[in-house]
Amino acid sequence: MTDQLGAIMQVMDEAFDPLYGEAWTRRQISDALARPKTFCLLGHAKGEVSQAHGFALSRQVVDEEELLLIAVRPAWRGQGIASRLLEKLCADAKERGTIRLFLEMRDGNPAERLYLHYGFEQIGRRKGYYRNGKSAPIDALTFAMLL
Repeated sequence: MTDQLGAIMQVMDEAFDPLYGEAWTRRQISDALARPKTFCLLGHAKGEVSQAHGFALSRQVVDEEELLLIAVRPAWRGQGIASRLLEKLCADAKERGTIRLFLEMRDGNPAERLYLHYGFEQIGRRKGYYRNGKSAPIDALTFAMLL
């Protein structure tokens, strides 16, 4: 788990803009990975496995699963890493008996295009959910997809 945790944190440090306060701490990731039914995938560039360039973290509860985090290092975006992570996550979740996959993201997140492409539909909005004291509160959007 330590290598996995280190790889996740390296991606996290590069991938999340501190302006939005979305990145998790090492402790939050470590605690999540220690819980049953929490799953992690590391993403690599095609043909390269020496270093993780992305990750996805999800948690299953009965027959539903939540995509907690997905991230790709900025220098490696646009190379299909997030798509491969999402496809693998969906396939694995389906194998685990997951019927519906959820995610929540900040309004305006460019990843929305990816989620819509894979069949997620917006099912909710939390007004002013993201607050970090440096910018105006930003709504959280909730998406779901049947597998």
